[in-house]
Amino acid sequence: MFTVAALYRFTPFADPAALRGPLVEVCAAEGVRGTLLLAREGLNGTIAGRADGVAAVLSHLRALPGCAGLAPRFSEAATPPFGKMRVRLKREIVTMGQPGLDPTTVGRKVAAEDWNAVIADPDTVVIDTRNAYEVAIGSFAGAVDPGTETFGAFPEWWAAHRDDHAGKRVAMFCTGGIRCEKATAFLRADGVADVVHLDGGILDYLARVPEAESLWRGGCFVFDDRVSVGHGLRPGDHVLCHACRRPLSVAETRHPDYEAGIACHRCVDEFSAPDRARFRERMRQIALARTRGTRHLGG
Repeated sequence: MFTVAALYRFTPFADPAALRGPLVEVCAAEGVRGTLLLAREGLNGTIAGRADGVAAVLSHLRALPGCAGLAPRFSEAATPPFGKMRVRLKREIVTMGQPGLDPTTVGRKVAAEDWNAVIADPDTVVIDTRNAYEVAIGSFAGAVDPGTETFGAFPEWWAAHRDDHAGKRVAMFCTGGIRCEKATAFLRADGVADVVHLDGGILDYLARVPEAESLWRGGCFVFDDRVSVGHGLRPGDHVLCHACRRPLSVAETRHPDYEAGIACHRCVDEFSAPDRARFRERMRQIALARTRGTRHLGG
């Protein structure tokens, strides 16, 4: 089994570029793969590898300024969920596009064990801060879906709907906690006094709350080869359309417009004939790599 660690930390980095090289080196030395983002506001990402290799990378990360309290969310995968390691420099570790926002001025965190009581309160509005394609495969019962295509669209959605939720506590959640945490900072800056978020996100909830007591419905989209997970963080049965990157249920792969790696019923009209030709060549290369017992990095 491979250890998967989803992590983030909002903390000021004076020079993120100086941190990249040593981080790339330790990941390579330990055989760890995945994606890590570095920005002036902190770090974010998911990595996977042998348990000892992941532990070594986490030890390196905890030694960075303000990261001693880094608390990853762990799960397992039967096969390597990433093909290579990427360490990228970004303006934001999660893009909201709000200059001057202090992401450390967050709302109150709610532990997974206490989340059910919070969202069952009729005076609380529960908002899913994820993208629409993620919400489509699962969410908490009764949660508001903003229908956004990117997290950067959330401020505009909130501006249009803030009066709908005046006088209520706002409870927000996301996959691993980073988007809803930053969203609470945004709402607090906008004058919302009572705002909370699910500590550790959906992943922590699915890991710690018994399925019999759970208010979660469906699957949780994850940004790796597992595509989705369910209660106990068991891999789900969703697959990814490698053309548009949307998750698909098994039933959706039976749609006449579905062609593995080429198109699905959601994106069949979104790409040109040359695009489809490129996708078919990519699938051919992936198949060739598989016959050689290797992994095509574009897979």
